[in-house]
Amino acid sequence: MTQTILVLGMVLLLGMPAQAQSQGAQSPPPPATRTSTPQQAPPPESDTRSRLRVETRLVIVPVTVKDSEGRLVGDLTKEEFRVFSDDVEQQVVVFTSDPFPLSAVVVIDNDLAQKAAQQVQKSLTTISAGFAANDEVAVVTYDEYPTTVADFSSNNDDLFTKLKRLELGSHASAGAVVDPTTAGPVINGREQPTGTGPPAHGSGRYQINNDMDDALYAAGEMLKARGRDRRKIIFLISDGTDARNNRHGFDETLHTLLAADVSLYAISVNRSLPIGKSLLQHGASEIDKYADRTGGDRFAASKQQDLERLYSEVTEQARNEYTLTFAPQGADRKRDFHPIEVRVRRPGLSVLSRQGYYQSAMSIGH
Repeated sequence: MTQTILVLGMVLLLGMPAQAQSQGAQSPPPPATRTSTPQQAPPPESDTRSRLRVETRLVIVPVTVKDSEGRLVGDLTKEEFRVFSDDVEQQVVVFTSDPFPLSAVVVIDNDLAQKAAQQVQKSLTTISAGFAANDEVAVVTYDEYPTTVADFSSNNDDLFTKLKRLELGSHASAGAVVDPTTAGPVINGREQPTGTGPPAHGSGRYQINNDMDDALYAAGEMLKARGRDRRKIIFLISDGTDARNNRHGFDETLHTLLAADVSLYAISVNRSLPIGKSLLQHGASEIDKYADRTGGDRFAASKQQDLERLYSEVTEQARNEYTLTFAPQGADRKRDFHPIEVRVRRPGLSVLSRQGYYQSAMSIGH
């Protein structure tokens, strides 16, 4: 999250004539001795005061700290944190461990394997239990295209109702898509060369239509305009598959999330993969990269009870992060992206935080 502080300085210009100082520069009486007679305001041309405006752009970094057992550590002080940007240690000007209300987009994969889809379907209504009255939540599903199921609302009952009515799609978990007009002989599940004709262009190829990057990009755009006094997160429930024909690639989507101060929290739904499908499934590693670079987190669950437990853990972790704020010093203004590293002095702890900010995304006060 980026924020602008507008500092107003009042400067008295020197060099007034001595006579003017002796006749018109008397201090006003204290409040207790003021008379009821109003004092005449000096004419505008005699007001020698000027206003100076200094624009200070701040970078806001939500930070999660865990111990070696993965438990949240909530008793750190400002002095125990160190923040670096562009390899220069930064001064933390604002520090808080107070919880923030959430602006969240719940993004749900709408083309899961049948078993995974059933587990997620049964757990959907418990998602609403993880959000408080001052949070605002939207819901998006995606397969080939993202679809907004519910726009931002703080009405938890309405969220529960929409999730209860949501019916997820699914697909069979096995089988390569083969074009029967070109398929050759198959032995032990593997196509054999025939020595004649074109290769079987459909054999062994899985049709993955889950445009995860596009769905995350759309969620980032939705969160861009939410208030800066809120923690902005994407809550992703997915098996990690991602098509290769997204309109918005990984780099563009990550830029959107970082520019909008969005952190990605993902629950990966485990699934068994037929031999060879992992070669086409590049989305699982992308989930890790999105979560890592935005300062979010990634969890895995395959059973309904695990999903229901994680729903509350994810929102609680996002809400109760530390917040560190710094005014960039020593930044290379020729570069748009600036890396961030957060360290803690206490040993044995792991730190989750956004790994950078974009200078072009920082707003400027007027």
